[in-house]
Amino acid sequence: MILVTGGAGYIGSHMVWVLLEKGFDVVVVDNFEKGHSKAVLGGKFYKGDLKDKEFLDKVFSENEISAVIHFAASSLVGESVQNPIKYYYNNVYGTLNLVDTMIKHNVKKLVFSSTAAVYGEPENIPILETDKTEPTNPYGETKLAIEKMLKWMDRAYGLKFVSLRYFNVAGAHPDGIIGEDHNPETHLIPIVLQAALGIREKVTVYGNDYNTKDGTCIRDYIHVLDLCDAHLKALEYLEKYNKSDIFNLGNGLGFSVMEVIEKASEVVGKKIPYEIGQRRPGDPSILVASSKKAQEVLGWEQKYNSLEVIISTAWKWHSTHPNGYDEK
Repeated sequence: MILVTGGAGYIGSHMVWVLLEKGFDVVVVDNFEKGHSKAVLGGKFYKGDLKDKEFLDKVFSENEISAVIHFAASSLVGESVQNPIKYYYNNVYGTLNLVDTMIKHNVKKLVFSSTAAVYGEPENIPILETDKTEPTNPYGETKLAIEKMLKWMDRAYGLKFVSLRYFNVAGAHPDGIIGEDHNPETHLIPIVLQAALGIREKVTVYGNDYNTKDGTCIRDYIHVLDLCDAHLKALEYLEKYNKSDIFNLGNGLGFSVMEVIEKASEVVGKKIPYEIGQRRPGDPSILVASSKKAQEVLGWEQKYNSLEVIISTAWKWHSTHPNGYDEK
């Protein structure tokens, strides 16, 4: 039985679907701060918070959990700078409670949803797992703190973990049954598609004077189902080798903001309005991760790695759910 924390969220709900499709028994935990009940397509659901130890103890006592896939976290970079207490409390303290409960119940396998934000300003492109980790915001800092904590939990208690560091997750289930619904929305592809639907007036491009091919920032986009597949392979790795490791997940290429807007215009069949705005402080020009290690060690291969496929699956969701899960 696999426990998925944050299983009503964007990535978590897709992970639950993948596990159910593969025949796993799934327990889902979410506090609905960001998640949606309609996104949970099965499994045994518990509403509650990782900061509540009694709640966690109940979940573990009532179920034969063999491993945990941990998505539950606050994840907005800007908010983390303004409210770091929330991020340390939700992310670090919440994970500490989770790990403490796992150890108490002798559950020793954890797949952790980390972030490439642990690297901060990259030294090399593409970024390697061995590059220095100097986060430039509390969000990245809390995820790095958790990774370091897990290392010591492994040494002391034998808790084995795989930490997956990734950038921009995008796309949706190809059938359009679940997708991305954040409020506020901060991710580029949904913002672009909302502009296509007329939900927002236009897309603001933050700076076009970067040292890139078209002057706009280049980012790594990875399809949500490819990401879920990597988590599944991480679970298999823990089962087979029972050792901890860290992997980057990315497309290894990167797409510019303008490329995303242009490709989305092709997919939806009309010009998407945009304007050039000021640069945002702290935005690196290029963020692209190397997934070579994940490919070699985990045997991970991306199935949805073209920008067109990523945007097309996202468009199927957004065009049929313009109000997200809140279908008015």
